[in-house]
Amino acid sequence: MAVSGFEGFEKRLELHFSGDDPAAGKGLRRLDFFSLEKVLHAVQCTVVSAVGNEYFDSYVLSESSLFVYPTKVIIKTCGTTQLLKSVRPLVDYGLMLGLTLCGCRYTRGSFIFPSAQPYPHTSFKEEVVYLEENLPNNLSCKKASIMNSKSCYKWHVFTACDEGRTVSTMVMHAGDLYTVEICMTELDRVLAKKFFRRFNDGKTGDSAGREMTDVTGIRGINENALICDYAFDPCGYSMNGIDGNRYSTVHVTPEDGFSYASFECVGSIYDDKEDILEVLKKVVKIFRPGALSVSMTCASGHQVWRGMSKAIEPLGLRLRSFAADEFPNTGNVIFQSFIARRK
Repeated sequence: MAVSGFEGFEKRLELHFSGDDPAAGKGLRRLDFFSLEKVLHAVQCTVVSAVGNEYFDSYVLSESSLFVYPTKVIIKTCGTTQLLKSVRPLVDYGLMLGLTLCGCRYTRGSFIFPSAQPYPHTSFKEEVVYLEENLPNNLSCKKASIMNSKSCYKWHVFTACDEGRTVSTMVMHAGDLYTVEICMTELDRVLAKKFFRRFNDGKTGDSAGREMTDVTGIRGINENALICDYAFDPCGYSMNGIDGNRYSTVHVTPEDGFSYASFECVGSIYDDKEDILEVLKKVVKIFRPGALSVSMTCASGHQVWRGMSKAIEPLGLRLRSFAADEFPNTGNVIFQSFIARRK
């Protein structure tokens, strides 16, 4: 907990591994719960709920989410967690399973309470130094970038990969997939109240979470997804959705003055382009933020991001800034920021 309030902006880490025909087995999914808890202990969070399917395992954390695929791990944490301290143990566990780290992507927005962050998250420069010191030497192709916007929030990206890996391997192990990360602040106060629990409601975090998922309309974002949700006491909410080999996740810090919500999902360039635009509109309607940013990571040459501003602007927001950057053997990152129109 920060001195002035809870830090909603997450830090996100994605690690890719390779090995001898790893797709034939469970790979990283063979890690037992005790091993995962050791990693999370280093980060300073724990598992509160979990669900899985034939493709991957999904964990709702006390501070955000963890997804474990056979050759990929995605972990995002909020608050004052020390996410990057998960890098070394995850690399070591991978080696124990016969897997070698071949790619890393670290992203985050601008913290609301940066002075409350512990090492190595005291600055982006410090984070980059820490990553370079803890990643294996084979990840020699690196790039760090701060993508600016006209708002006070910026998008920080660090990537590292083995130069021998291909673009299709690094971008979600398939060049046709993309990742969308949405960050929202200044949530509508009435809508944010739906993420507060009543005093002594007698419910578990799981049952209260299911109620919030229904009442807020979050279940309608993707009705095909199997949802694992959790409501914190006295307020706050997290959800992981699994739909085949794709995930989605929502996290909400509803307190007035530092309210924040995030949504992340995976899509394919072969999907109907209107699908992701409809998802985006549903998310905006659930929270009605005063400020919003959308970051999309996809293989070079694809322009799935086109049409996003046109979809969002009728909902009372206007595009304020646009930035794009390319990362070696990783793909393009498109960062757009929006603010509420003046009434």
